[in-house]
Amino acid sequence: MTFMPITWNQQLVKKENKSLVLSQIINHTPLSRADIAQRSGLNKGTVSSLVAELLEEKFINESGPGESSGGRRPVMLHFNHGAGYTIGLDFGVNYILGVLTDLSGNIIVQKNVAYKNISYEDTMSRLVEIITAFISSAPASPYGIVGIGVGAPGIVDKKGTLLLAPNLGWHDIHFQSELEKIFQVPVIVENEANTGAYGEKRFGAGQHADNLIYISAGIGIGAGVIINGELYSGFNGYSGEVGHMTIDRNGAKCTCGNKGCWELYASEQALLLKANSKNLKKESDICLDDILLLAKKEDEQVINILEEIGENLAVGIINIIHAFNPEQIIIGNRLASCKQWLEPKVREVIKAYTSPFNQTDIRIDFSDLSLPVSALGASAFSAEAFLKAQLQS
Repeated sequence: MTFMPITWNQQLVKKENKSLVLSQIINHTPLSRADIAQRSGLNKGTVSSLVAELLEEKFINESGPGESSGGRRPVMLHFNHGAGYTIGLDFGVNYILGVLTDLSGNIIVQKNVAYKNISYEDTMSRLVEIITAFISSAPASPYGIVGIGVGAPGIVDKKGTLLLAPNLGWHDIHFQSELEKIFQVPVIVENEANTGAYGEKRFGAGQHADNLIYISAGIGIGAGVIINGELYSGFNGYSGEVGHMTIDRNGAKCTCGNKGCWELYASEQALLLKANSKNLKKESDICLDDILLLAKKEDEQVINILEEIGENLAVGIINIIHAFNPEQIIIGNRLASCKQWLEPKVREVIKAYTSPFNQTDIRIDFSDLSLPVSALGASAFSAEAFLKAQLQS
């Protein structure tokens, strides 16, 4: 006789049903117990028992009666967004953007720090300072800070180690273990383009697309790939390094060691190098804000440079469209602030050189930079990992 597998199976089924009930409440709040039973296919007794547990664990709340469909008006159930809080961080070569959010991704506090040519030690010090400030700002909650998510610019393995960040000159940085040691909460480290793609899918322009490519165009270029509604990370987790696609095999040497990489021609760094080569700001190096200011003043040289960057951006996007046949392309990160001047050239070149059947129904969008999608995506990864761990314990 074998009783253990039956017990284990019963526990597994209960955990799965509990996750199902909570996901119904999260996605369709407010719901009554009868609504959940109808949507999930579970019997009313099972739903009532699982709801009682979720109420005791503070993951959901009850509110006053809802609309009646005949008979007694039902008590409604809501997801408790404030059961805990997560921290999401997105950092690049010249910025750190952080958010403190509730478990639904609502931003409580946001911080944006600009810097230049900072070492790993200085970057870590700034990250710790921002995280500490967020922890101090978090409202009281049953579970407190439940996780930290980090979007890092480079190749990240499944253990949360930043294996290589070519534009920073870093390799083998153990972000996950170092931050967990300092703050004693679970940490998830992902490539920032992946967190950006997930942020767009959950909260931004990609909410209605199940097959999308998010292009993070900052100092370098990366891509986050969503296929059938799920983030695609590749066999070892290294997918999306599109900035190092070769578009000119006889081109300039890249920090990755290759020649003619796409990001040498279409990134924020490429834009800054071209603008500085024209000596547009004689007293010091030009920055992205300077370029935007000159473009708004209709400076012809700057607009020509932006249009050239737009053409080069389109070249890489065409390769991505032909490789993936996505429903939507979203261009994000700091270069998205140049949308007004980039978009016409991007669309013009894509239309001219993309095969006609690959242009059918595809959407080309730029990120809304008022929404910190990469930091939000990192925060969402942490929130989901926390809920999954709690419901499976």
